[in-house]
Amino acid sequence: MPMAVGVVETQGFPAVLAAADAMVKAAEVTIVQSDKSESARFFVAVRGQVAEVERSVEAGIEAGNNAYGGKVITYYIVPNPPENVESILPIHHTPESEPFRLF
Repeated sequence: MPMAVGVVETQGFPAVLAAADAMVKAAEVTIVQSDKSESARFFVAVRGQVAEVERSVEAGIEAGNNAYGGKVITYYIVPNPPENVESILPIHHTPESEPFRLF
């Protein structure tokens, strides 16, 4: 089963909160990372099957842009990330995300 990682970066915390909420409600994905990236920018990363991540990211973009004062800065989907990318970047399942893992 092809897996993917999807990331949405927003300007401001309310927009990333709205994006994260919409992402997990729109598709069967697990949030694996969320943090501040720089200068009032925040990101949320999800993992799941490729089609689920695509649907999730679409919902996150819409919700982030519709949040009051919200703005999605960028987003990206990586289908089938190689092991070396997963081992270096914060896109792997953690002990905190493991109870919510869907796959």
